[in-house]
Order: sequence, then C-alpha cells, then structure tokens
Amino acid sequence: MLRALTLAAGLTLLAGCESAYYSAWEKVGVHKRDILVDRIEDTQEAQEDTQEQFQDALEKYRSVVNFDGGNLEKLYNQLKGEFEDSEAAAAKITARIDGVEDVAEDLFDEWQEELESYTSDRLRRDSASKLRDTRAQYKRLLSTMRRAEKSVAPVLNTLRDQTLYLKHNLNARAIDSLKGELKTIDADVGRLIYQMQQSIDQANQFINKIKQG
Repeated sequence: MLRALTLAAGLTLLAGCESAYYSAWEKVGVHKRDILVDRIEDTQEAQEDTQEQFQDALEKYRSVVNFDGGNLEKLYNQLKGEFEDSEAAAAKITARIDGVEDVAEDLFDEWQEELESYTSDRLRRDSASKLRDTRAQYKRLLSTMRRAEKSVAPVLNTLRDQTLYLKHNLNARAIDSLKGELKTIDADVGRLIYQMQQSIDQANQFINKIKQG
C-alpha cells in the first residue's frame, strides 16, 4: 500500500514539512506505525541485497587472486565494479536505517504525548506498558541494525585498498600481494553476512510484535 502511494507522499516530503508528510499519509489511512514497518522492511531488503553483493565481490576477489593468465585489466575492471556496487549498497543501508530512526522517534513521541489524552487510568497504564516494551525492543533492533551496518566497513576498506593497488600494478607480483588478504576478507564477508541475517531476523520479530499491537 505504501509503495503504491510513494509518489504522492514524496511530493509532500519535498515541501520539507514532516508533519504535513505524516498528515498526507494519515488521510489515506496510513499511520506512523505502518510507515515504520514499511521502512524496516525496506531496510531488510537492502540488507539482503548487500549480503548478495558482498558475496559477489568476494567471488570476484577470489578470481583475481587465482589469476592464471588472460586479461588482467578486464579482471581489474570487474573487481572495481564490484567495489563500487558494494559501496552503493552500503550507502543504501545507512540511508534506510536513518529513515527507520526518523519515523520511530516520531512514533514514540506521539505515543507518549497521547498517553495524556486518556481518561481511563487502566487503559493509560496498559498503553504505557506497551510503549515501554515496544521502545525497548526497537532499541535492541536498532542496535543490531547499526552493528550490521558497521560490519560493512572492514570489507569495503579491504576492497578499496586492493582495487587501488591493483589499478597501478597490473602484474603477477601484485596478484601475489593480494593473496595474503584473502583469508581476512573471506572472514569479514562471513561476519557481514551473519550480522545482516541477525538484523533481518530480529526485524521480523519486531514487525510481528508491532503488527499485533
């Protein structure tokens, strides 16, 4: 539903008014809770894409260090392309998590303010308890997301260094110098994939909880 209405809401967002942005969604029955779920799902999608992208980059790195004749420059260009795609994937994850943070803070602020509107003490206490539980679970999710985000940096740094080095040293000796990093980058990619999956799984738990109310 949200994706089908993205263009209309996007025009409101361009106006630079966050309250008007939320108001536009609410007019079509979409609330901050729905937007938060949608943004978390977008982040999961970006994390899954990143898992695949860095696995592809690792395979290309392996093909470089196992080079045994042929067009080394072509191989370098392919590795460079994988690095650039990996860099773009990392930037997308950061943007998606930032988007989750923005709407989550607004949702919890609104929820907290609305507690004062209850006339029933019992319902207020129940809603306040749910707010505390949801906020606590969200904080754990955000921490996991950020930890997964940080796992990208070591791989990107290695890919960047090796791509730059290979750019100016397209020869067998340069290839030999890259072999020593294969074990490190292999472990870093494995850690990245694991951390991303941890975040994806925890996001599913949070989405299920928030949908249940």
